[in-house]
Order: sequence, then C-alpha cells, then structure tokens
Amino acid sequence: MKKVLTIILLGFIGFYLFKVFYQIPYGINKMDVGNAYVHETVKSTGAANVVTAIVVNYRGFDTLGEVTVLFLASTGLSVILYGFISRKTKSETSLEKDRREKIEDSRTPASIIVKTGTRIIYPLVLLLGAYVFIHGHLTPGGGFQGGAIIATGVLMLFMAFRSHHVSHSLLVWLESLAGLTFVSVGMIGLILGKTFLENYLPIGKLNDLFSAGIIPIIYIAVGFKVGAELTGVLDALMKAVKEQ
Repeated sequence: MKKVLTIILLGFIGFYLFKVFYQIPYGINKMDVGNAYVHETVKSTGAANVVTAIVVNYRGFDTLGEVTVLFLASTGLSVILYGFISRKTKSETSLEKDRREKIEDSRTPASIIVKTGTRIIYPLVLLLGAYVFIHGHLTPGGGFQGGAIIATGVLMLFMAFRSHHVSHSLLVWLESLAGLTFVSVGMIGLILGKTFLENYLPIGKLNDLFSAGIIPIIYIAVGFKVGAELTGVLDALMKAVKEQ
C-alpha cells in the first residue's frame, strides 16, 4: 500500500513539474521576477547590495526563519553536549578524573608565536566581522558572514589559550536582544500599517552608511545573533573535547 501511495504521489509531482516546464516557451526570457529584482531593487530599497536587499527586505520573513533554525540547532547541540558532559562527570571515578587531568596537562600548549599572533589578530578579526555586517547593504557580505567571522575569532582564542572560556549569560543576552530587535523592527511595520518587515524608514542616499531604511538594522541584529550562537556552539564543543 505504501509503495502504491508513493508511486501516485511521485506521479502527481512529475505531472505538474512537466506541465509547468512545458508551458515555458523555449528561448523566451520569462524571468520577470528576477528582472524586477535586478532593475528595481536599488531604486526601491536604497541598498547597493541587491542580494542583501532581497534577503533582508523582500524575503525578510524567510531570513527570520533561517536565524530561528540556527538558534534551534545551536540550542539542541548545547543541550546534548551538556547532558553528555554531566553524565560523564557524575559517573567518573576519582582515578579516571586524575587520569583525564594528567592527559590534559600533558597536551602540548600553543607556542608563544600562536599566542602572540592571536592577541594581535583577534581584535582585527572582530573589527572585520563588525565591518562586514554593518556594511552589508553596501558591500558583499552581511549578518551571517559577519557573525561567522566573529565566531572564527573566538575559535582562535580557544586554540591559543586552552583555559579561555566565554560567558554564557552574555551570549544569551546578546542572542536574545538581537532576536528581539529583528522581530521588533518587523512589528513596528505592522503598527504603522505596513506589512511585517516592510521597509518603513527613509532609504537615504545610495552608498551612504545611513541608507536603505531598516535593512542595515536587521543585518546588524543578524550579525550579533549569528555570532553569539556560533560562539556558543564552539564553546560547547570545546568543553566536550576537554572531557574526552
């Protein structure tokens, strides 16, 4: 019975896919939506980066869903690793604990070159990440890329300084505040009689930092949110590695 239902479902999907593609005249450009994005986005949003304008403005609700998926994934991973570490710590005997601590002490620490280089490069990496998501509406990049760069800087600290740890309370506050900012910007649009996440601020002058309405605000929030979530994942993974 399951095979019959599967064949029927695949038949329906195949039929409608064939019907849609068959109705597209061969050799005629039917990318009306794509052409509208390419030719009208800069004028209507004030963002020099067309991809950013599409991701944050035209399909901003979808971007909110993507950030939510990342949050759920990082939270789930942290819960799993926390449970694993807690169970292992509780069941660990004093002899096993001493053995694990000796193994940790015997691991080769990072060289002074790595530590010194990290101290110099780390603030520059943070600055680059902030630049990428603050200027996401002007240049290639944005919130996801900037947040990933910031998390990479934190990973450098973990590799150079084994005792380094991050404040989970600070990460929670940053992630929560960034998510609240994202949703609040969209809700204000509804209060003003527009749609959720519709651009309601002045678009300003093209290529100016303070332009493109709500787009840079949302991308800054996304940058902080992604950076906090990925940093939390890295911290959880490092703690799990130390417990091995």
